[in-house]
Amino acid sequence: MNKLAISVLVSVFCATASIGSAQAAVKKAGTRYAAPAVKQQYVKRTMKVRGKNKVVFARVTNANDIGGRPTMGDLAGLNLVRDPLDLKSNVALVLDQANSEILFEKNAGVALPIASITKMMTGLVVVEANQDLDEVLTVTEEDVDREKFSSSRLKVGDRLTRRNMLHIALMSSENRAASALGRNYPGGLPAFVSAMNAKAQQLGMNDTHYVDSSGLSKLNVASARDLAKLVQAAYEHPILREFSTDPKAVVENNGRPVTFGTTNRLVAPNSGWEIGLQKTGFINEAGRCLIMQAMVEGRAVIMVLLDAKGSAARVADATRMKKWLTALKPSFGDSVSGASAGAQTYSGM
Repeated sequence: MNKLAISVLVSVFCATASIGSAQAAVKKAGTRYAAPAVKQQYVKRTMKVRGKNKVVFARVTNANDIGGRPTMGDLAGLNLVRDPLDLKSNVALVLDQANSEILFEKNAGVALPIASITKMMTGLVVVEANQDLDEVLTVTEEDVDREKFSSSRLKVGDRLTRRNMLHIALMSSENRAASALGRNYPGGLPAFVSAMNAKAQQLGMNDTHYVDSSGLSKLNVASARDLAKLVQAAYEHPILREFSTDPKAVVENNGRPVTFGTTNRLVAPNSGWEIGLQKTGFINEAGRCLIMQAMVEGRAVIMVLLDAKGSAARVADATRMKKWLTALKPSFGDSVSGASAGAQTYSGM
């Protein structure tokens, strides 16, 4: 059984106990726990375990969620875990970039689909392979999404430099650009995916596995703790920082200028954020995802949010975590550890 299936199975059995653990953790931290003021409702869901169907009754806190498609995190019971920030993401992690100290985590050790967060590893492999960024790549039929049938502004036959392909893959999450980057690696896409997985192992990302360069497959999985390691490694490359945080850019496609924009509105100049690196992601199985390096009250932190229900919820969760960190400022000076500053853990495992 793969790691994702194991995570799903264990989480389902531990979900009920995790709520009590979360409440106890909050009480211990001195934070009053308030149960959601809604009528409890349950929805019947079916998952496969070792090839057999297993029925799970998952609680929902919003009647509008009942008709929605459950994510892999929901199926694992991660939506049963509550936290004092009332985050809408099933998984969250805040890490001090300077010393890798965990300040806040929620279900951070569970491997889940990561959607286009995958493209950050794609960029890291391309840059560290020292491929010619000025080489012109052509979009082909092989780059067309036959799994999710996602849209793209790139057409078959379009020609862009590898630099521009990398730029719009990170900034605008262009799937065909990410596919072309992987396909134009020595040995083709299979060799590129192998390089992605090798790099993950090198970084100690033991809960991570990749099958493509775009993140369209639900089989691209990682835990929040692993993704924090990816952010640390990617941040070392100025080009990845620059391309991922551009609000918009004009790139040359077939010799003509085309404007592309970011998928993350938090990088806008007037957003109030100071973001050094970021990537968003979404497929139905993964929900809305986000990784960021940001400065908060003079402190460099890494944030990971997985499986939020809606892009607005993803942004709201990031804002809640930023406010929480700001409130901790008087007690998280250089000589104060995250534990004494009020580091909190909420886990469904």
